[in-house]
Amino acid sequence: MTTAFSSTGPVRVAEPTVAGHLHDYWGRVRGGDIGSLPAILGLIVLCLIFGIARPTFFSAVNFANLFSQGAAVIFIAMGLVFVLLLGEIDLSAGFASGVCGAVMAILLTDHGWHWYSAIPVALATGLAIGFTLGFLVSKLGIPSFIVTLAGFLAFQGILLVLLSGGKNVSVRDTFVLSLANNNMSAGLSWALTAVAIVGYAAVQLLRFRARAAHGLVTEPMGIVLARIAGLAALLVAAVAVLTQERSINPLIISVKGVPIVAPLIAVALIVWTFVLGRTTYGRHVYAVGGNKEAARRAGIAVDRIRISVFVIGSFMAAVGGIIAASRANSVDPNSGGSNVLLYAVGAAVIGGTSLFGGKGRVLDAVIGGAVIAVIDNGMGLMGFSAGQKFIFTGLILLLAASVDALSRRRAAATGNR
Repeated sequence: MTTAFSSTGPVRVAEPTVAGHLHDYWGRVRGGDIGSLPAILGLIVLCLIFGIARPTFFSAVNFANLFSQGAAVIFIAMGLVFVLLLGEIDLSAGFASGVCGAVMAILLTDHGWHWYSAIPVALATGLAIGFTLGFLVSKLGIPSFIVTLAGFLAFQGILLVLLSGGKNVSVRDTFVLSLANNNMSAGLSWALTAVAIVGYAAVQLLRFRARAAHGLVTEPMGIVLARIAGLAALLVAAVAVLTQERSINPLIISVKGVPIVAPLIAVALIVWTFVLGRTTYGRHVYAVGGNKEAARRAGIAVDRIRISVFVIGSFMAAVGGIIAASRANSVDPNSGGSNVLLYAVGAAVIGGTSLFGGKGRVLDAVIGGAVIAVIDNGMGLMGFSAGQKFIFTGLILLLAASVDALSRRRAAATGNR
C-alpha cells in the first residue's frame, strides 16, 4: 500500500502490480497511444529478415557500419522532432546541414583553422539559419512549408557558391575525421557502458523513490527493474559484439571498440530528452503543438517557442552536417542533398513522431533512424538497387504516417487524446 493525499487527509492506495500495469498499457495501445511500438517491432522483423537472408548482416563489421551510416540522419532527425512537434515542417534541413558542413571544411582546409574554432562557427551558422527560418514563420506568418522550401533552394545555391561552383573540399583534420570513423578502446567502451547502466538505474530508482515519497502513483518496481535489466542486456550485448576484432589483418592494424559516434548520439538523446520531458520549455513545446491558441491564452510565448524549435532543428542539422563531412572525409555540392532530408523526416515519423504535432520524443528519431539505416544496409547487402531501396523506404514511411493517422483517429474516438 502507498499513501496519497486528498483534501480530507491521507488515503491508502493499493500499490500497482505488474499485471495491472501491463493491462493498462495494452489498454492505451488499443486506444491509439502506440508510440514507437510499430517502429520497434518493424526494426526487429527487418533485422531478422536481413540476418537470415545475409548472415553477414549480424557481423561485428556490419553492426559497427550501421552507426556511421545512420548517425548524420539521426542527428538531423532529432532536430526535426522539435519542429514536427509544433505541426511545422523544415524542408531545408538537408542542405542546411550541407552548408554548415561546408563552412567547417572551408575553414579547416582553405583557411587553416583548428577544429575547436571551425566547429563552433559551423554550429553558429546552424543557429543563424534556424533563427531566420523561425522568424519568418512566426513573425511574418509565412507557412513553414514555403519558408523552408525557399531555404531548400537558397541553401543549395549557397553551397554551390561556397564551393566555387562544384569543387570538392577535403577534410584532413584528425579530430573531425575521428568523429564518424574512429572507435573507442575496448576498455573505454566497457567503462562507458557500465557508467550508462548505473546512471540509468540510478535515475529510474530515484524517480520511483521520489514519486512514492510524495504519494504519487508509481510504476510497479518489477517494471522499473525490468526496464533497467533490458537496457543493460541490450548495451552489454552490443558492446560485446563491437569490441570484437573487426580488422582483416589485425597484425597490421586493430579495429575494435564502440564507434565514437555512438556515445555522441547517446549524449544528444539524453540532453534533448531532458529538455523535452523535464523542463518548462519542453512542456510549452508540447502545449503549443497540441493547441496553439490555448497555449497563447495560458500565457505561453508562442512566437518564441516557434522560433526556438527551428533554431534547435537547424542546430542539429549543423551537427549532422559535421558528422556527414567526417564520414565522407570531404564536402561537395551534393552534401546534404539527395536523400538526406527525406531520410531524416522519415526517421522522425517512422519512429513515432506525429506529423500533426503535439506527439513525439527525441527517442523516435533514434529508433526511426535505426530503421532507415537497417533498410539501407540490409537491402544493399542483398543486392537491391538504389531505386528499389527508395521505393521500400517510401512505403515504410507511408505506412508509418498511416498508422499515425489511424491511431489519432482511434485516440479521438476513445477519448485518449
